[in-house]
Amino acid sequence: MANPQTMSPNVKSDFVPQPGSELASESDSACDDTRLSPRLSSRLSTRFARIRNDTENLCARLDPEDCVAQSMPDASPAKWHLAHTAWFFETFVLNKYLSNYTAFHPAYGYLFNSYYNGAGERHQRSARGHLTRPTLAEVHDYRRHVDDQLQALIGDDRLGKRPEIERVVEIGLQHEQQHQELILTDIKHLFAQNVILPAYRSALPSCAESAAPLGWVDVPEGVHSIGHAGEAFSYDNERPRHRVFLEGCQIADRLISNSEYREFIAAGGYRRPELWLDAGWTTIQREGWQKPLYWRGGPDGYTEFTLAGERELFDAEPVSHVSFIEADAFARWAGARLPTEAEWEVACGARAVEGNFADSQRFHPTAANARDDEASRQFYGDLWEWTSSSYSAYPGYRPDAGTLGEYNGKFMCDQWVLRGGSCASTREHLRPSYRNFFHAPDRWQFTGIRLAKESP
Repeated sequence: MANPQTMSPNVKSDFVPQPGSELASESDSACDDTRLSPRLSSRLSTRFARIRNDTENLCARLDPEDCVAQSMPDASPAKWHLAHTAWFFETFVLNKYLSNYTAFHPAYGYLFNSYYNGAGERHQRSARGHLTRPTLAEVHDYRRHVDDQLQALIGDDRLGKRPEIERVVEIGLQHEQQHQELILTDIKHLFAQNVILPAYRSALPSCAESAAPLGWVDVPEGVHSIGHAGEAFSYDNERPRHRVFLEGCQIADRLISNSEYREFIAAGGYRRPELWLDAGWTTIQREGWQKPLYWRGGPDGYTEFTLAGERELFDAEPVSHVSFIEADAFARWAGARLPTEAEWEVACGARAVEGNFADSQRFHPTAANARDDEASRQFYGDLWEWTSSSYSAYPGYRPDAGTLGEYNGKFMCDQWVLRGGSCASTREHLRPSYRNFFHAPDRWQFTGIRLAKESP
């Protein structure tokens, strides 16, 4: 068995989140970031400071060299994430609502725009790792500048358009929480390219238990309503709430385990073209895939790269970092299928959003064992769950007006919906109607498999 302590010798000392961080313990809920004006005590101001601190806390254990590199075109350097989330508030809040605001740097709008065509030209995504300048210290200066200006804006009682400003700030905070998850997934991919196998956090405990037997939850036939309802925040792609008809089916009560996926590999799953969609078979042949992204070795001794470094592959933990095409092939081999997003939401929509999230700082999925409440195993947290639903608009969908309308709607092509959140997601960011989406071959995110099947 691999010793994670010796395989990741350069792990930094355990990270202690700053007070006020969402990643700190629940008993430490006060926000005391001294760089913010003490007179700004509104709920939004406090929430803004806490979430912005969470991003910096995630990067606090990284060295400057870690923050600059880009491991592939789909990933971004941590420094870019830090700057881009500041750019979002500068572009969509400060530039629009703060009179006589002057941009912190005239080139930052070009360097740190992600995909908003309405906001102007931008630096090539695949070349973000070329940006050694601005330095990490200068990016932190940028963030402090934006924070101070935005807090002053929030705290100005004379300001008009307050509801509109608060709405855009809330979108920015939800956007920042998405980038917190991307920082973790991108750092994991970056570290995995290094033969030193660096670790982001201290070693994880071993997992000697067995996964609970796979059970099934009934999804009743009939007309159901899905989508977001109520006054709480949601993205435009979660609306409007609408009716769907479902045939009766069953959905698995836990995620597929490493042990079950090992059986798929041993049965020749990656060598059997009849199990794969054509695009999937083409992809695995071209890329040479024979196992999930972070598995190393072979059947006699698999290991797995994690944010805690290299460790033994534990059979009871859910298989992670699999693509849609791998999830679909496994489901076909298992005599089942992936659930539709409507089936997932009907099965899970009334359940409490509880599970293994980034808040625990584990940053790795946990096993579903027999002691768990079988009615609530792993429906939220641990891993994003692929569905068989293409990412498209709900009936009556209207994107948000203006440039912010580019946030979701323009990506409704050739992507697949995932549900439930992961061990890299912040709990408060999730809700039953939340729709994540990625391309079919993508597997660097924390993604897993839940099965569905027709009712007997």
